[in-house]
Amino acid sequence: MHILIVYGTTEGQTRKVATFLADHIRQRGNEVTLLDSTEAPRSVDVDAYGAVIAAGSVHNGRHQASLFQFVRNHRHALQTKPTALVSVSLSMASDDLQDHVEAAACADRFITASEWTPTVTHLVAGALRYTQYDFFKGWILKMIAGAKGASTDTDKDHEFTDWSDLEAFVDAFLKQVHEHGDLIAKPSAGPTLDDGVNQSQQA
Repeated sequence: MHILIVYGTTEGQTRKVATFLADHIRQRGNEVTLLDSTEAPRSVDVDAYGAVIAAGSVHNGRHQASLFQFVRNHRHALQTKPTALVSVSLSMASDDLQDHVEAAACADRFITASEWTPTVTHLVAGALRYTQYDFFKGWILKMIAGAKGASTDTDKDHEFTDWSDLEAFVDAFLKQVHEHGDLIAKPSAGPTLDDGVNQSQQA
């Protein structure tokens, strides 16, 4: 099975997530194409892949525009095969249920606006990359992190992604992909020669 993973990333965590997915899928004996949505040509033949995973991170309530445009452009082809949306956000690192609800709402808005219905949506906790932020962004995120009980140590980055959970997700998705492939490969039950003879005799 050849699987396409297309991702959008701002600070690098979603690229790390997408690479993890690709490596795990290859370890399961599949072929993978990993594609940054900012570099994806419009002519990508989505029909050539058995399944597609779109991964993006949430910033200010939105996913990357390049990922949205890719999905929007190829939504009809995406509807014909198993697909997944992996949405990465700091909201999923919170213990507050309302933050999880908002993370789900961001994914739903992406799905609705792109007119694509993925087979499965998976929400993933991201990372606080304090060392990459400018003063203003770092200050704001530090205030938010403090209010949510997360680390405010700005001298280092903090990763919240649950890699075991991500591994379990991709294994479950691969099972769906292969079941779908088996269903497509199985010939339809058409009339047999004996059925035709019996029908002619009964007519």
